[in-house]
Amino acid sequence: MILDDIKISQAIIESYKDKLLKALDVDVAIVGAGPAGMTCAYYLAQAGKKVVIFERKLSVGGGMWGGGIMFNEIVIQDKAREITQEFGIRTRLWEKGYYLADSIEAVSTICSKSVKAGVKILNLLSAEDVMIRKGCICGLVLNWTSVEIANLHVDPVTMRAKFVIDATGHAAEVVHIAQRKSGLRLRTKTGKIMGEQSMWADRAEDTIVKNSKEVAPGLYVCGMCANAVFGGPRMGPIFGGMLLSGKKVAADILRRCR
Repeated sequence: MILDDIKISQAIIESYKDKLLKALDVDVAIVGAGPAGMTCAYYLAQAGKKVVIFERKLSVGGGMWGGGIMFNEIVIQDKAREITQEFGIRTRLWEKGYYLADSIEAVSTICSKSVKAGVKILNLLSAEDVMIRKGCICGLVLNWTSVEIANLHVDPVTMRAKFVIDATGHAAEVVHIAQRKSGLRLRTKTGKIMGEQSMWADRAEDTIVKNSKEVAPGLYVCGMCANAVFGGPRMGPIFGGMLLSGKKVAADILRRCR
């Protein structure tokens, strides 16, 4: 068999075109394919929801790949170990209450399980705006990350979702857009993004779950984004709260879909 370069290109373009078209009208759109975003997507897809994640970078996983200071080990606490077991991520007891996991195994496993559950992940796409109808955030405006980086004047496309989740981490990109453009008052104490506090793992691991919720009509936050929006501390290279956060938002949305 002689490989035809044109057929290879045709296969990629036709397949991706179909994938992108199906991503334009979904139940839940998630921005950010970090551990919280992918965990949230996994539980939603497991429940039969149509879920797409838009990731601006080439790779998924957020900061989990690097563990702490590029030592690719992460810490998981007791509360979240049930989730790692469900995913099939191996953990090792280091000391009572502290479990270690290989960050490469953790990211690749969460990604694989999510995709196999039915989640579509489209990388190298950035959310540059939100779609708002009748005071509710109901979609995203998308463009290629390369267009954003090159600062090119190229018009974007729009997609629709019943719910949008900001899982962009410290940057809280989607909430910043909504605050700047929508005129909506956020469901924080100040009505605006409060900003994250200094690192305090013990408090952050609890507040990140508490803060993972709807911040404006149709818009949820999970992962580090939740603490950045509601004013909680950051937690460093312990990732149990990230997983619990994603699972909580998925459960909240599923209750509203009944």
